[in-house]
Amino acid sequence: MTPFSFLSELRAFPFIGILRGIQMVHIPGIAGACKQADMSFLEVTMNTPGATDLIGALRHTCKPLGIQVGAGTVRNLDDLHRALDAGAEFIVTPALSLSVVAECLRREIPCMPGALTPTEIQTAFDAGAACIKVFPAKALGGPAYFKELRGPFQDIPLLACGGVDPKNVADYFKAGADAVAFGASIFRPEWLDAGDFHKVTSAISNLRNAADR
Repeated sequence: MTPFSFLSELRAFPFIGILRGIQMVHIPGIAGACKQADMSFLEVTMNTPGATDLIGALRHTCKPLGIQVGAGTVRNLDDLHRALDAGAEFIVTPALSLSVVAECLRREIPCMPGALTPTEIQTAFDAGAACIKVFPAKALGGPAYFKELRGPFQDIPLLACGGVDPKNVADYFKAGADAVAFGASIFRPEWLDAGDFHKVTSAISNLRNAADR
């Protein structure tokens, strides 16, 4: 998938689930819960133990469900190569690594680098990022910060990450976010360990419904 086609799909289904610290036993339940909630994008963070095995297993499970699987917390080229070898379909980073963005662009892998300041956002966009992950979004004012960014950066795709919840998700979209990401607030360890995947489905649905208000 090219970065352009990825962005088109992301805008159509503008939610990314972040999986950190999950276990192999959780994968079938997570995949099923996300399918029930009409999710299209999941990422496994590279600082999760066994991340590459988890990415491979999750992609195998999610492929027939129409869910794309990527890698998050990709901090350097070593992380990137391991993630791609495992089958990651898109890459998300916590900070701006120009070498990671360049390698993704060369290999036509969608990359969403983390950036926070206007300078970082512009630099990431110029480098060829498919979308810029504004992280941590909540730290600089949440939706209000996105509204300020949209003044000069009307053409740059932005993903909100960090502190997105049902109370503010609609405000993020109104302020100009193209998509939002969420993690442990929905993929709660206690739910996963207990097999309460219906709660995950319900939480995703609640977030999506709140975004439409």
